[in-house]
Amino acid sequence: MSSATVMLSGGQDSTTCLYWALTKFSHVEAIGFDYGQKHLVELEAAQKICHNLSICYTIIDLKDVFANSSLVDSQQDISAQHTINPDLPSSFTAGRNAVFLSVTAGLAYNKSINDIVTGVCQTDHSGYPDCRRIFIDSMEKSLSLALDSEIKIHTPLMYLTK
Repeated sequence: MSSATVMLSGGQDSTTCLYWALTKFSHVEAIGFDYGQKHLVELEAAQKICHNLSICYTIIDLKDVFANSSLVDSQQDISAQHTINPDLPSSFTAGRNAVFLSVTAGLAYNKSINDIVTGVCQTDHSGYPDCRRIFIDSMEKSLSLALDSEIKIHTPLMYLTK
């Protein structure tokens, strides 16, 4: 039986990926992350979606792990530049996808799941360097080495535009 874990925030990209995974895998689980983001309504939507589809959904608490992002700091202007790197938007959350992929891979591995689905796309890379294909490929290789198991990171939206 082929299984996958979908990184599900509850937003349109990850929800689209969830439905994509349901057409590709016989067993699908989902994982979300509460990192103190302003849009907790997305996690609530993800819970409802998974409940309606009878999919196991796990939310991991990562509050206080991330800083310097307008996604978690209500005092920052979402349209401003990042406080550390002015070439990035203020919404850049340093290391977010690296942490999310690592946690997802570890939890999936313990359930004998080697396939991870995420909604990152290359067109977001100018604002989010951790959405680039080269980053995903490097994480796939690193996680496979770290777990001594072939990890596959599926990115069905990678080359699509919004």
